[in-house]
Amino acid sequence: MKERIRELVKELNAIILAHNYQPPEIQDIADLCGDSLELSIRASQTDADIIVFCGVMFMAETASILSPEKTVLLPVHDAGCPMADMVEPGALKAKKEALGNPPVVTYVNSTAAVKALSDICCTSANVIDVVNSLDENEVLMTPDKNLAQYAAAHTDKTVHIWDGYCPFHNNLTREDVLQAKARHPQALFVAHPECPPEVLEMADAIRSTSGMIRFAGESDAASFILGTEVGLLYPISKAYPDKQFYETSDKMFCTDMKKIGLKDVLNSLDTLSGKVKVPEEIRKDAIRPVQRMIDLKL
Repeated sequence: MKERIRELVKELNAIILAHNYQPPEIQDIADLCGDSLELSIRASQTDADIIVFCGVMFMAETASILSPEKTVLLPVHDAGCPMADMVEPGALKAKKEALGNPPVVTYVNSTAAVKALSDICCTSANVIDVVNSLDENEVLMTPDKNLAQYAAAHTDKTVHIWDGYCPFHNNLTREDVLQAKARHPQALFVAHPECPPEVLEMADAIRSTSGMIRFAGESDAASFILGTEVGLLYPISKAYPDKQFYETSDKMFCTDMKKIGLKDVLNSLDTLSGKVKVPEEIRKDAIRPVQRMIDLKL
């Protein structure tokens, strides 16, 4: 299957993107691995005609927003993101109006329709700089409450918080971290900002997934406890085989991120199934907050 996939990639002038949480066999056949937005940006800069996004729906939508001329395929169409589904356009409009129309800062882990109603997007890596780049003293952040609280702790602005969250990161507790530290007392604890504030307080570093990989390479430490989805263990261990990496808890397992297998990628390429195309009336508004963030060069 791997050989046939690579043959089709060449024949179709395609590129395969895999998020850091995808299964190892998917990461191994990908042309690019990384965080969701960086993958979409890098894919948009290639001459590929087809983008196969091994991730979840909002990631494929973002690729379509940035590369409207390319065909974007999501091999398993029901691979979604519970957090992205926790905000819908009508509710966001109502909340914004109720607060007096502050600028909306939207995490890239969101639907294209929600991005279209936003003023600027952010990632888990640049959220603090994005919030501080705005002139207004109040902002509404959606959909992740934990990322919003993390940003609020690092700005003088008033941050209004949407009550959304990643079900896996949000379930990580102080007790989980204490148990992991007890098992690996020499390891540094690196947490994703989607974790609750009380977990972030225990972290030696707070980073995005790609940020964790960079941090491991820059650190003199020999072992790390990763406060994020277990899929990151594969690429980070591959990048630094001389270091040790441990999960914080086995409950940090995203089922949606594990839906795509080699058969799905092969079928998607073979039949061009799983097309994701953001309608132009949504895309033209969704591209603005994404591009505004990109232009900050954070």
